[in-house]
Amino acid sequence: MAWECGIDGCGAVFEDAESTIVHQATEHTRQECQVCGTVVPDGYLAIRHAFTEHSRAEYVRAYGASSEEVRNREELLAEVEDVADMETIATELKR
Repeated sequence: MAWECGIDGCGAVFEDAESTIVHQATEHTRQECQVCGTVVPDGYLAIRHAFTEHSRAEYVRAYGASSEEVRNREELLAEVEDVADMETIATELKR
């Protein structure tokens, strides 16, 4: 299965989720979390931060997200977590 970077229409395609996440973290501008102010890599890691560090309500208030947008992001998180090796991602990002 191919993975496509969805940040700002980037469209770069990768063979695996890990490569996509590393690309997002290293090739795109970091973002400031609108809930707590922490600066995080864009893409999957930003979504993961928002949904693991904050409540749904905090996310909705800070980003003005609809229920559908929240569900889409939760589904993306679940899909990536099913296939991605987070240790591989962490190792690549430490280089």
